[in-house]
Amino acid sequence: MPIAAALFVVIPHTAASLPLLIAVMFAYALVANTFKPIAEALVPDFIAPERRSRANAVVKIATSLTAIVAALISIFLVDDHLNIAFAIPAAIMAVSIVVLGVTVRDSRSPAYQQVLAQSRTEPADSRAPRVRDTFVEIFRDRDRSRLLLLAAILLFGSAWAASRSLITPYGMEALDMSRGDAGGLTLPSGVAFILAAYPAALFAERYGRLRAMAVGMSVFAGAMLLGTLLQSPLGATVALCIAAAGASSFLVNAVVVLWNLAPSARVFGTYAGMYTVSWAGGGFLGPALVGGMVDLNGWSLMLVDIAAVALLAIIVIARMGTLRRRSALALAK
Repeated sequence: MPIAAALFVVIPHTAASLPLLIAVMFAYALVANTFKPIAEALVPDFIAPERRSRANAVVKIATSLTAIVAALISIFLVDDHLNIAFAIPAAIMAVSIVVLGVTVRDSRSPAYQQVLAQSRTEPADSRAPRVRDTFVEIFRDRDRSRLLLLAAILLFGSAWAASRSLITPYGMEALDMSRGDAGGLTLPSGVAFILAAYPAALFAERYGRLRAMAVGMSVFAGAMLLGTLLQSPLGATVALCIAAAGASSFLVNAVVVLWNLAPSARVFGTYAGMYTVSWAGGGFLGPALVGGMVDLNGWSLMLVDIAAVALLAIIVIARMGTLRRRSALALAK
């Protein structure tokens, strides 16, 4: 985290050289994404399985609030005080380092104690599972639940990323908006996501996480179709707000389901990393995939294209739910 903060402060000072700017930005992204899954894995370390959805909802809400902070920094500082605009997030990161160091001891977490107890009962020559071993075990497992979940994360990540990154050209091409106005279409949906995240966690804990994820993705896909029918700036804004509220159910619960499928607390960090890679893969592939579909169908049907990708994710989650029910019935017998 200190390295990431230092690199972030350096970014505006490298703007005169494009290769240097790209190198520093790449280094920052590499460092930040290295500790991100480890930080996320602290949630299952400290929180019991039945409460992880609401804990992760708080994490997602906090993450969403950073977008509001970034927007305020952009509005008030970027034009006139660029260096300060980069220094403030780095300072916030430095404060978070102090808070983390003072308040959190991962060795006191229930998961850590569980791993210690497990280690005492194992042979002295046994070794901790490697990341490669974890991947191989998931791919060889006859129960495809974890593999299907990773596929669903990739697919829905694709739909979500496309709905965010392509909305500006969609507004310009399909709704005849200016670039600035089109870029603001997603702002109200960020508020909708924050308001829906915690209720989505409570719904999942009461009715089941897979069911909550399927309902949320269905709401997301339905909102995309609604936005196509109400093809106007107001209609797009309303549709994106409904879509974000639905998507919150998936974003809050998907990694929790993955954690709860882990065979041991030892692999929480690896599972968080797999979630991050799958979600980031969707962020990389989704805009390209939907962009190709736009080339065939036109901008006016872009939201339908996104709904089609989301539908694939829904089918995968439905298949996973079927497998989980069959497994539960087999154990009951």
